[in-house]
Amino acid sequence: MPNADLVPGFDPNAKELQHDPYPTFEQLRECDPVHRAAAGYWVVSRYDDVRNTLMDRQGFGQGDFVKNIQLFYGPDFDVMSHTSYRWLSEIFLMQDPPHHTRLRSLVTGALTAKRVQAMKPRILEITNALIDGFIADGETDIISSFAYKLPVLVMCDMLGVAGDDERLEQVIEVIAKSFIIFEARALSPDELEAADREIAFLESFFGELFEQRRIKPQDDLTTALVQSGDGEDALSLHELGTVAIGLFGAGFETTAHLIGNGLLCFSRFPAEWDRLTADPDNCAAAAVNEVLRYESSLVATYRTALEPRNINGQDIKVGEKVLTLIGAANRDPRKFANPDDFEISRDASNHMSFGGGIHFCVGAELARLEGRIAFGELARRMPDLRVDTTTPAWRDGFMFRGMSRLSAQWTPV
Repeated sequence: MPNADLVPGFDPNAKELQHDPYPTFEQLRECDPVHRAAAGYWVVSRYDDVRNTLMDRQGFGQGDFVKNIQLFYGPDFDVMSHTSYRWLSEIFLMQDPPHHTRLRSLVTGALTAKRVQAMKPRILEITNALIDGFIADGETDIISSFAYKLPVLVMCDMLGVAGDDERLEQVIEVIAKSFIIFEARALSPDELEAADREIAFLESFFGELFEQRRIKPQDDLTTALVQSGDGEDALSLHELGTVAIGLFGAGFETTAHLIGNGLLCFSRFPAEWDRLTADPDNCAAAAVNEVLRYESSLVATYRTALEPRNINGQDIKVGEKVLTLIGAANRDPRKFANPDDFEISRDASNHMSFGGGIHFCVGAELARLEGRIAFGELARRMPDLRVDTTTPAWRDGFMFRGMSRLSAQWTPV
């Protein structure tokens, strides 16, 4: 029988969760799979429990946003006075139907599978242009020179933002920093002040872009979003900016960390890199899924109980918050054989890294496509690529897992 007494209190601020969360995840999953954290929320770690929670649209949702944030700061914290939390409250990821349904349907109507697939030649072009920029050097920080730039340039291309816009470097930096507001903790005053400032910059940047497309439409995703819906159903300028930041940020976080985390995995398991380089056309898609399973960009996500539920013997009351540990679910031996081995030959397509239910990631198809092209082209053009596995520079925070830098070497071409 599991022994919950063996599990220390779950603390999302613990440094070991940032550097290597998997021993803690295993302990929770095996000894206390529905753990009660000191802050008052539940922590769920087994695959079936995580999946059932995320897929249960009647029993679980986002709930009361203000109360959810006050869980970390206390009941007197003025959540909506902060630009960053106000923005977070308005993205459809953090909302329940019917408002979520309206916003998501308009976004998915603009970000169709057809539009994504039509981007394949352009993504391939952007990928190879980036590789051309450093392949002769024999070494680079693969995060800053490639992993960060690829999804940003792809999203800029889709939105119709000029790739040479002098503000893009600031946009990349701001998005990387501002998404700290997703973290399952109270931010420091300095962190919160910076997040407010960064979101305000992004709202101004994208607000200007959408206003331009209202006046002069073009064949891009920005115009498609501007023209989504009609009459009362159309997105307001403020909603358009909110959606754009969410799409830009989600695409950046998911894909940038997918690439960086994947290259780290391949260097730690070099036989798998050899497998990929031997047949990138047929192995890249499976490699993307295995990277997402083994070293997920999204480690955890929250839900709030909308109806009474029982998870693995624990009664969850209405209004209680549940933290689903996606990173733990993806390494549950009940679902995946030898889960701590990185094997691109396995079928990892049922990983939970894109979430589930009505909040399944709207950018999943784009992230998969970018990942397939990125891994495929790196393997094809730089088959002896290796990264430094000794001291990966994991970014601060718990919810999103990725590195701020990663040294890579190969034979110059």
